Amino acid sequence: MGRKIASFRGLNVYGKAFALQQDVFLLTRDFPREERYALTDQIRRSSRSVGGNIAEAWHKRRYAAHFVSKLTDADAEQAETQHWLDTSLACGYLSEKGHRALLHQCEEIGRMLGKMLAEPEKWCPTAPRP
Repeated sequence: MGRKIASFRGLNVYGKAFALQQDVFLLTRDFPREERYALTDQIRRSSRSVGGNIAEAWHKRRYAAHFVSKLTDADAEQAETQHWLDTSLACGYLSEKGHRALLHQCEEIGRMLGKMLAEPEKWCPTAPRP
């Protein structure tokens, strides 16, 4: 973590999560209308939740357990996004290339979250004493 990070926006993993949600949004614009309130909604929600949970984790760093809990939620959301990507491919809504690219983004985010989860003390400031 060498540099001082002032906000969750400064986290590389947050930037990648934000890029993922935008890429998912763009690709799902071409999904069939009948999927609007089903698959399209599900994959957009899960991809957006990754970054949302990272932002929440950043603001809960005072307590390592809370930080870890929110990062775990972010990781679960990226895994759910992978499921919806697989479903989208199986339904013929995504090309192999598009699926592969988005899956790669999810996997990279998962690895980054895994590193943070393995060493939360590097990210959590020492709680002030009363």
